[in-house]
Amino acid sequence: MQRISLVNIAHNLLKNKLHPGDIAIDATLGNGYDSLFLVEQVSPCGLVFGFDIQETAIESTKNKILQTRYPECLRLIHGSHADMIVNIPLQYHGDISVIMFNLGYLPGGDKSVITNTNTTLIALNNARQLLEVEGIITVMAYPGHSGGDSEAEQVKNWCNQLDKVQFKVDFISSSVDNNSAPILFVIQKLTNPNL
Repeated sequence: MQRISLVNIAHNLLKNKLHPGDIAIDATLGNGYDSLFLVEQVSPCGLVFGFDIQETAIESTKNKILQTRYPECLRLIHGSHADMIVNIPLQYHGDISVIMFNLGYLPGGDKSVITNTNTTLIALNNARQLLEVEGIITVMAYPGHSGGDSEAEQVKNWCNQLDKVQFKVDFISSSVDNNSAPILFVIQKLTNPNL
């Protein structure tokens, strides 16, 4: 059976959600492909906040974005996604259209440096608060590497504990017959609990 590209599915899904002027977050920069996609959707007047703890990821993303027409639409933050709520200006809290997570390790980088389940769960709780009504969080999880199984399972547990009145959750696997295949979690905020 041919594997499907979950990254392409996530991008196609978010193209319908994002518009010029929107605010988005790339919670894990990696090599910058999600940031590049987000900037293309929200430019010329939108904003993307990008987080990573690795300087290599920051530089890789910066180099990609400098080749676009609107590099000013990206703000890079060298730090953990767990701290996103304190690094996103208050004026944008509750107004973030899309937040993308791509868990695991930096492709082509040090495979011993991986996302940490504890900080990922903190970041997801922050993301839930920052998201606008009808906003979407996507999480690409990779069970096939060391630590990835546990992280994917914890993300699934986190999703299953969300209030079904406030959030709609979909799970998409790239392969139905492979337990180590990547999983895409799509979380949409349906209502504002403060109303």
